[in-house]
Amino acid sequence: MAAKFPETTIGGVKMSRLLIGTNMFGGWSHISAARDTWLRNYFTTERIVEVLAACTERGLNGMVSPVLPKFADALKMHEDKTGRTIHWVATPGNGGGPTGATIEEEIDWAAAHGAKFILPHPCWTDTRIMVEKREIVGLDDIIKRVRGHGLVPGVSTHLPETVVVCDKHPYDVETYIQILNVAGFLMHIETDWCAKVVQEAKHPVLCIKPLASGRVLPATGFRWTYENSKPEDVVVAGFMSVEEAMEDIDICLEVLTGRKYEAVMQVTRSKRALVK
Repeated sequence: MAAKFPETTIGGVKMSRLLIGTNMFGGWSHISAARDTWLRNYFTTERIVEVLAACTERGLNGMVSPVLPKFADALKMHEDKTGRTIHWVATPGNGGGPTGATIEEEIDWAAAHGAKFILPHPCWTDTRIMVEKREIVGLDDIIKRVRGHGLVPGVSTHLPETVVVCDKHPYDVETYIQILNVAGFLMHIETDWCAKVVQEAKHPVLCIKPLASGRVLPATGFRWTYENSKPEDVVVAGFMSVEEAMEDIDICLEVLTGRKYEAVMQVTRSKRALVK
């Protein structure tokens, strides 16, 4: 039986407060082209499923990804192998759909392949925002399409203004994806301002890039992002391996529950004098 992880409710769906990100699986490292290539070669569907299974065994129950067959196949293979369901938070509209599809076609495809949530990708959302008019062009039609499939609508964004616009319009969304990390990585305003937007958002926020795509240590990054978001928000993180997933889950549980986690410190020659 899988373990229980602290949960929140988004659009009527119980979600673990740590979700599985997919930049590592997809080869989007935010580090270098060489690392992207290595990731894409390494993460076969089977290797993705290995990490997914380890995560769901610890109680994680959601994955955030673009609408690509690779991810839909991995989710199905995982469920067939483990009997456990992962709620798919699909982010269509980045031009990377099954056949270079339109966002409408990607939504329909994701709905047919098991998506639970639809949050248009920043490549779609953030190019359509009109802040002064408090409008995101075309979003109402997208939301109606998502609701028509019986799925939970939201928006994915890199701009905190998008969250404010959605709240003030108001749009019929249930959640947001927003960057929030202590380094300010890919955040165009100060960290305290981004944290304020997340804390004041009317709906739960999925906080992405908590470790600034590998630029922040897990113990530092997870704690800061959880402490600067709401109790109903979740954090989304990608994992390079089963071992990394287990370590990060333990760190997050310490932050969320107070259960002490004795981290294994990295010991190098330069730290020899620090070891008792």
